[in-house]
Amino acid sequence: MDKYLFPSFGVLLVDDELPWLRSLSMSLEGPGGVTNLHQCEDSRNVMAYLAEHDIGLVLLDLTMPHISGEELLEKIVTDYPHIRVIILSGMNQLETAVNCMRLGAFDYFVKTVNEERLVDGVRRAIRMSELELENRAIKQRFLGDQLDSPEVFSAIVTNNAAMRKRFQYLEAVAPSSQPILVTGESGVGKELIARAIHRLSGKSGPLVTVNVAGLDDNMFSDTLFGHVRGAFTGAENVRKGMVETAANGTLLLDEIGDLNPASQVKLLRLLQDGEYYPLGSDQAKQMSARIVVATHADLETKMAEGSFRRDLFYRLIAHHVHLPPLRERKDDLPLLLDYFLDQAAAKLGKKKPTPPKELAVLLSTYHFPGNIRELEAMVYDAVSLHSSKTLSMQSFLERIGPREAIVAESGVKTHNPFQALEDLPTLQQANRLLVDEALQRSAGNQSIAARLLGISQPALSKRIKQERS
Repeated sequence: MDKYLFPSFGVLLVDDELPWLRSLSMSLEGPGGVTNLHQCEDSRNVMAYLAEHDIGLVLLDLTMPHISGEELLEKIVTDYPHIRVIILSGMNQLETAVNCMRLGAFDYFVKTVNEERLVDGVRRAIRMSELELENRAIKQRFLGDQLDSPEVFSAIVTNNAAMRKRFQYLEAVAPSSQPILVTGESGVGKELIARAIHRLSGKSGPLVTVNVAGLDDNMFSDTLFGHVRGAFTGAENVRKGMVETAANGTLLLDEIGDLNPASQVKLLRLLQDGEYYPLGSDQAKQMSARIVVATHADLETKMAEGSFRRDLFYRLIAHHVHLPPLRERKDDLPLLLDYFLDQAAAKLGKKKPTPPKELAVLLSTYHFPGNIRELEAMVYDAVSLHSSKTLSMQSFLERIGPREAIVAESGVKTHNPFQALEDLPTLQQANRLLVDEALQRSAGNQSIAARLLGISQPALSKRIKQERS
């Protein structure tokens, strides 16, 4: 079966009336966007069909010859408890509806109900089933430390355990139809993660990226939804929007935290209804793209300020991965340094230089406000100036700057570490502790330790000699 169908599991429609099956299929495929549909006209074949196919949801007619809907409901709930069942009845019978819910039905609808309500009920059941499948997959991967597709993450240079956990999580949720929110500081690799999500999803369409920062509402609507001819002055031709361009693929909306309030409403409707209207058109189009959004902003702070909608936030956070800054994965620095040295040397047409052993130690003492992107720029700058066998550390030292600049840039609030102590250490004890910590962080390199302490290397060497004498 085509793996690009929605949802990933089958939706089985059971009814002895073929015209109703066709009508229901059209409603679910059109406004609902549900395409992984199966049909069964004979209630006697349902259990065998479930045994042979991957079915996650059954829409079951209540009144059928041979085996009734209620009888089938009991069998499905007993033999396939993971399958959700929605009962459809030609009559509005409260007692029957209550009994079906007691037997384990997920929902109950009268066939004459508004089509939109029925489609919403089906999509709600699909979302619940997807979340249940994802939760099971997450548990399985985390408990077994399992990573099924490591090649998908090959562009992300890391051996960090926290990053591996995020890869496992993404493997579990990538096949879902729900949006994924990717957060993290600038330069941590959010777009690389979006590319990995797209590859993991197995979707046949493209990955389309749109930076929504700075787009006014009209530009946002035109960019995402497109327009028909004559929609506005100058609209001489039909223009496809990015939602359509990303059909059966992935649409990445970057810098979502900067989206203006009017456009936030339109994005919310797109996520809720799964459909949109090109500018100037009254014909709805169905969205088949997976939505991934990324931001460096703190959305919870923006909600508190009133600049980001809470209902949109809770739609987007169905799946959420936060990428740690480089300062929290410094064990990756040697790997990243080697990788960027390879890349820079190849692009600049130079032989790969040999980095001094002290370089990785020096970099580990820096907080990298620009994250991986900043490290990449540092390496390219150093390689461009490189002329001897061993890479000079001078450009790195200039970029990092003195200790005072590092503290000022980091934005870390200073506090008195001795404030909570009942007994203060002597100046000699405090000096010794500071020197020991600096030497530990610098792996015994006195030049780097001196930079951390804000003193010269000879001054540090003198202090060490005095303590040891």
